[in-house]
Amino acid sequence: MLGIETSCDETGVALYEGGASGRGLLAHAVYSQTEIHAEYGGVVPELASRDHIRKLLPLIQEVMGAAGVSASDIDGVGYTAGPGLVGALLVGAALGRSLAWAWRVPAIAVHHMEGHLLAPLLETPAPRFPFVALLVSGGHTQLVDVQGIGRYRILGESVDDAAGEAFDKTAKILGLPYPGGPALAELAELGAPLRYRFPRPMTDRPGLDFSFSGLKTFALNAWRAASVERSDGEQARADIARAFEEAVVDTLLIKCRRAVEAAGVERLIMAGGVSANRRLRARMDEQMAERGVKVFYPRAEFCTDNGAMIALAGYARLSAGQQEPLMFGARPRWALESLAPIPDALPDS
Repeated sequence: MLGIETSCDETGVALYEGGASGRGLLAHAVYSQTEIHAEYGGVVPELASRDHIRKLLPLIQEVMGAAGVSASDIDGVGYTAGPGLVGALLVGAALGRSLAWAWRVPAIAVHHMEGHLLAPLLETPAPRFPFVALLVSGGHTQLVDVQGIGRYRILGESVDDAAGEAFDKTAKILGLPYPGGPALAELAELGAPLRYRFPRPMTDRPGLDFSFSGLKTFALNAWRAASVERSDGEQARADIARAFEEAVVDTLLIKCRRAVEAAGVERLIMAGGVSANRRLRARMDEQMAERGVKVFYPRAEFCTDNGAMIALAGYARLSAGQQEPLMFGARPRWALESLAPIPDALPDS
């Protein structure tokens, strides 16, 4: 299965071989557009689309060469069809569907968040169904009750900014370089833990929804106050970063505890770019171990957007007999719960 990911600013390609004698992930590569968008402090959709056009075919050739695979070995092509930036999605969808037509193999339109949700299944040991998934990235923060592939129930999600978006915007407020989330997490390591106390939004009421926009405003006010005082500016910047990160981590922890209790499961997976955050992983492992819940993650390179998760999700749906008509399209908004359930198509761990 060839997997193609172009939902935002990473061009990802991978080859996955499934089945009883399959070798799993054969090869993968990701090209990041960080340097292109750094000048603008955020992703410029038109530039992202154009760069996917330049990089996608060479990346496919690179991955096929690394795996020792020719076109005649390909059994299907999976491409991200949404959600994401519509122009970027159309680049991958157009090329993926065209290659499948030229090679006379089925094509699969993959949901980007289903790819993230299944990414921990690339690891050993892999989580068994059912589990609760925390999908936490720049564009999404969702808690999902997962009974199987396509059997998803949204337990809670952000009502405003996603956690990763709040990280990036707060980093920009603090004058940190792009991409802001990793820069803020690195600066937070130097911060004092008790100087600032940020709120833990929506944790004082029932429910599993999130809200991170207020934390961004709280950080802005704290930074403005520190700037007026003109004292220990660099340390204040680090202290605010630490307080912000701890508030996000605590909020995610509280909601995840509620979610696993409500769902009655013993497994939690975290996926998406923010799931690579070291403080979040350490605290989540500690908190869930106390409740007898095992936490699973994808490796760091598969937390951000990548082709491997798309190849895996595409393989699962192709194995269940799904494929796309000759027409193709992109869905910038696409509800995860709308996906069709399929029988277990992946090997049990």
